Amino acid sequence: MNRYFLATALVAAVLIASPPAGAERSAEEIIAYATIAAGGKHWRLAETNIMRGHATLCRDGRPAACVQADHYQMWRQYPRDISDPHAGTGKFRLDAFSGDQVLFQASFDGEHSWTHQGRVPDNQAREDQQSNFGFSAIRFAGRDGFPVERLVDDLIDGHACYAVRVGDPAGGSTLFWIDQVTGMIRAAAWPTPRGFHQRVYSDHYRVDPPGFQQPGRVRLYYDGVMTADVYWTEASIDEPIDATWFRLDQP
Repeated sequence: MNRYFLATALVAAVLIASPPAGAERSAEEIIAYATIAAGGKHWRLAETNIMRGHATLCRDGRPAACVQADHYQMWRQYPRDISDPHAGTGKFRLDAFSGDQVLFQASFDGEHSWTHQGRVPDNQAREDQQSNFGFSAIRFAGRDGFPVERLVDDLIDGHACYAVRVGDPAGGSTLFWIDQVTGMIRAAAWPTPRGFHQRVYSDHYRVDPPGFQQPGRVRLYYDGVMTADVYWTEASIDEPIDATWFRLDQP
């Protein structure tokens, strides 16, 4: 593991100091560039992330159905090892409130999925996980079982980006777009039971300590239609989270 991160840091240091022409960067160099820009080992090996903010939620894409969540908070325990980034990985909990009204609560405790109404049946939970889990693929990109491939460059929000595909041991893949100038991760995408899912990241800011780049805004799309516009106004890294917090049947 130490040799891996040393190699990543050395490659990225060279890229940042003297970036080669875009056509000359390999997929592996692009992943190294993105890793260092995101915070290096502090980003890739982060244990937890607690994010707070607000969001506009439009689950079916119709303006009349949009609701405002003035309290939107996520607790994430990142996985230490994965084989399928589109299955439930690590642990997470997401609370969405409008004032005192619960819009929804959802969680995954590492084994089962929950909502504020109780445990989610396993077949539904698997579909929900495939539609929501996937970003972790880039944290494992380049390791055994996670091959990387460079695709055609593109623009995300007007930013010139490298496009890479990250494979996984389960036979799936996840697409990522990396800003050519800053190394920031600008978007991620993968197919899901709900349709083709894309997330667009912007307004990044640094969380110190430990030096973790947090996207301040995340837009979620299914089949090209935006279903959520989330603003993360605060984030804290590696704070301990009690395991029972991820089970919504707990008082």
